[in-house]
Amino acid sequence: MTNQNSRVLVVNPGAASTKLGVYFMDGAEWTHTIWHGDEEIARFRGESILARLDYRAELVEKALTEAGYAAIGFAAVVGRGGLLPPMHCGTYLVDDAMVEELRLARRGEHASNLGALLALRFAHTAGVNAYIVDPVTVDEWQPCARPSGSPLIERTPIGHVLNSKAVARRYAHEHGRPYPELRLIVAHLGSGITVSAHENGRIVDNNALGEGPFAIDRSGALPARELIKLCFSGQYTQDQLDRQVFGDGGIFAYLGTRDLKEVEQRIDAGDREAALIFDAMIYQIWKEAGAMAAVLKGKVDAVLLTGGMAHSERVAELLRGNLEWIAPVAIYPGEDELQALAEGAFRVLNGEEQAKRLGA
Repeated sequence: MTNQNSRVLVVNPGAASTKLGVYFMDGAEWTHTIWHGDEEIARFRGESILARLDYRAELVEKALTEAGYAAIGFAAVVGRGGLLPPMHCGTYLVDDAMVEELRLARRGEHASNLGALLALRFAHTAGVNAYIVDPVTVDEWQPCARPSGSPLIERTPIGHVLNSKAVARRYAHEHGRPYPELRLIVAHLGSGITVSAHENGRIVDNNALGEGPFAIDRSGALPARELIKLCFSGQYTQDQLDRQVFGDGGIFAYLGTRDLKEVEQRIDAGDREAALIFDAMIYQIWKEAGAMAAVLKGKVDAVLLTGGMAHSERVAELLRGNLEWIAPVAIYPGEDELQALAEGAFRVLNGEEQAKRLGA
């Protein structure tokens, strides 16, 4: 059992940043973002994500030292969960089985795979446990959501679960209702987009990786037959096409920028191409939200907009205007991921939740 003075270190690695936080049970004491630019991309080009572990660990240690924190002062360390096997929602102990799964990267390479390993490294120094919370592969889908249309490919639940769950619980708390009683559509709007349907406290469906709206640098769903032709055209390697789908797609592919503010500035300056691509992204988001409304049979308590793009008034108001026919729209700009990770660790430390293990 922890006390009010217990601190938890939170580490949330992403493609372009590593976000850090030191949390008490009642909130953050310190947060910090380490940005990773083109230098890191060039330095580790062609290598696995795990090749960046030592490099990012050194940057985290430096940031903690400069902020006056010693690793031995933490009651636990918690990291973002990565591309792991399908799992139940909850807080998981980082153990040998999880480390091995992340090193093999059988489900793909992503910066989030570093979360558990960074947490474990600093937890070892502190002599405490490392955890992850609500990883991207949480699987709560209903059975009918899984068949894709071809037995060669099954839909796999991967998405922004941590933030989607966090804002859903936050909305429930603000309205004095238990999360499992609500029927919600949550749209996480970041460099990638996840639109999910929540029912009985579960994400019963969402657009998985490679589906749904295009985003800042993700292509979203593509016409299958045209994609097949492109794959066999001989013009691109598998790695090049994979990068076009995940990392260099979406707005970046069309407009050459990952900066949404720049896109909006170009629209305001009369750039018709920027306006078209922006409108197309917004259109695809509300189309996907409409699909999730159908999943919930039209009975929706609220639509929640979250993620970095929700900071944009243009994005928020366009989506609000086209989604209020489904249900009232609530906006939670940014992401609550650091807070959500800390809360998951404290639930275990306080005995409110039993830490799960991979495969158990």
